Amino acid sequence: MDVYTAKGKFVMKYVLAAALLAATAPAWAAHEGPASLDAALAQGKREHKPVLVDFQAVWCYSCYFMASHVLNGKEWDDLSKKVVFYEADADKPADQAYMKKWTVHFLPTYVAIGPDGEELGRILAERPRDKFYPEINGILSGDAKLSKLKADATKGSMAAVAEVLETYNLRYAGTEGMAWFDTLPPMVRNVSDKDKRVAVAKQRLLLLQAKANKDNAGISDAATKLLASDIGCDRAYVLDDLIGATESQAPDARKALLSPQKVTYDQFLSTQVFSPSPACADERSSVLTGADLDAAIGDTAAEQAVLRKGVDSSKAKLHGDLKSDRNAADNLRVYLVRAKAGDELDTLEKQLIAAYPEDYVYNYRYGRRLVESGKAADGLPYLEAAAKKAYGANRFAVATYRVKALRALNRDDEAKKLVAQTVAADGKAFPEQTKKLEDTLKS
Repeated sequence: MDVYTAKGKFVMKYVLAAALLAATAPAWAAHEGPASLDAALAQGKREHKPVLVDFQAVWCYSCYFMASHVLNGKEWDDLSKKVVFYEADADKPADQAYMKKWTVHFLPTYVAIGPDGEELGRILAERPRDKFYPEINGILSGDAKLSKLKADATKGSMAAVAEVLETYNLRYAGTEGMAWFDTLPPMVRNVSDKDKRVAVAKQRLLLLQAKANKDNAGISDAATKLLASDIGCDRAYVLDDLIGATESQAPDARKALLSPQKVTYDQFLSTQVFSPSPACADERSSVLTGADLDAAIGDTAAEQAVLRKGVDSSKAKLHGDLKSDRNAADNLRVYLVRAKAGDELDTLEKQLIAAYPEDYVYNYRYGRRLVESGKAADGLPYLEAAAKKAYGANRFAVATYRVKALRALNRDDEAKKLVAQTVAADGKAFPEQTKKLEDTLKS
């Protein structure tokens, strides 16, 4: 899940932070639709059609994967006849407001809204084609409507109990979901843990609750129980939660808690990620979580080895052509960043800039990295090139590093002028980013 996202997890802990790294108009946004989400919802009500909202961003390469590999072909043509489709840009204020309203943390996230404004269901993160369409068609069929499921759950349907709990999980509503569970008749609650799907769904909600409360002990307990179950491609995300929750522990205690995950996770990587037909579309999160696990237990050689497998996997998909698969190209960049492979990364980033000359993001990333490494004079031209392409929230990200570069070069007057120009153009729409940009003149 790209948020964001150093791991591209949309998810996950990097997603919304990475919203400040966005770029130009999405090159793959080929689906024409309503001019705004408000207009899409109005059209859905008028035409008695559900609205399918695709929350994405140009810097989200998981979104690119979906757009280029999944949201096309006959299945897409059939789906698009049944819905009003709207591509929401995570970097535009109006669409950001709906992300906040609907608690969207992952990119991509697909939210289906009924004609009367009720949420029918949602899908988080990238999916292979053969999984996405059955999921979304099941949601649109009406089988996933929460009110019907709750009624069936009250009558004792464990499948309905599980699906309601899973719906709350998708909405990040851990406390609300468990509160609903507590309203079920005792005869349903008392046998629920015998159902594996329900037991897993409950642990997911308990994990959400613990994360919301910043309860590391609760996170560790729920995550460990989930990792003992078959949770498929979610294993990377749950393990990432466990790793994060143990950061403050003494090294020996942390190693003792995390080491038992090593064998299972390596098997997961070999069978579901680094396989001829991967079951998990989000390779990046899986690889980086594996590297984080190895680092946490002190196995530096294994950490580098899993990153190198990621590098080799990306190169194999690209066949020497960075433009053939942008998701794989950006995965390659991220793995090299994580491996601290400076020379390889320098070469790749220059190649990415050449491969995608109309894109803001690679000029920005390379220029930022040069400034952070003390090479302000070298980085500034790349940041200036990025500034010509950036828009919205991204203008502030670029401007921040341009200011840092200018100040490092003792060009403070130019830095002040740049801040004033950026704030004048977009400050009202982005008050938080404005304050952060203005603060760069004080540090």
